[in-house]
Amino acid sequence: MSQTITRMQCGNDNCYLLAKGKNAVLIDTGREGYRKKVLAECLPFDVRLILLTHGHIDHVQNAAFLAGHLEAPIGMSREDLDLIKDNMAQPLRSRGLLGKAVLAASLRSFRKDKIPPFTPTVFFKEGDTLEQYGVDASIVSLPGHTKGSIGIDAAGGFFIVGDALMNMVYPSLSMLYYDKEAMLRSAEKISRLGERIIYFGHGKPMKNRKWK
Repeated sequence: MSQTITRMQCGNDNCYLLAKGKNAVLIDTGREGYRKKVLAECLPFDVRLILLTHGHIDHVQNAAFLAGHLEAPIGMSREDLDLIKDNMAQPLRSRGLLGKAVLAASLRSFRKDKIPPFTPTVFFKEGDTLEQYGVDASIVSLPGHTKGSIGIDAAGGFFIVGDALMNMVYPSLSMLYYDKEAMLRSAEKISRLGERIIYFGHGKPMKNRKWK
């Protein structure tokens, strides 16, 4: 049985539904204003896991709401737990003029907007698989944007990168990072995967390439 991936545009953010038959994993949850849209996309499926690529508010704000309605566990990297309570816990730097504008907007949101509390019950690390949740995919550690950023390498040639890469105005390395050197290593790691379609946290999908 082949897998499918559905991109849900939630303003400037993307969430994804990775499905194999009726089984599905929701990857990221978007902001509060889009929670009903994401829920409606999920309801035809048996969503067995809500998987967060990292802990920033635009990726996790609907986690509590969706977990309650879908009765699904929430998973992420343990390295980003501090961000759930305080998005300022891992200070960010920016790259380029556009990056400075994105950082300023992000920091305003981090200070003003709230993440409804939730408790992840599954913690993922490099090489873990999602077989028990009904899909064919594995976890790839992609630190740099945050300490615990992860990607999902899924059968069918899909690779969901969260914010390890971005395609906001043009495809690029992440414009925001906690650790620049780690971010560069993660981009090289993605390049080495070879033929994949890259699904970004921000922007349209595109073919993998050498990221530098």
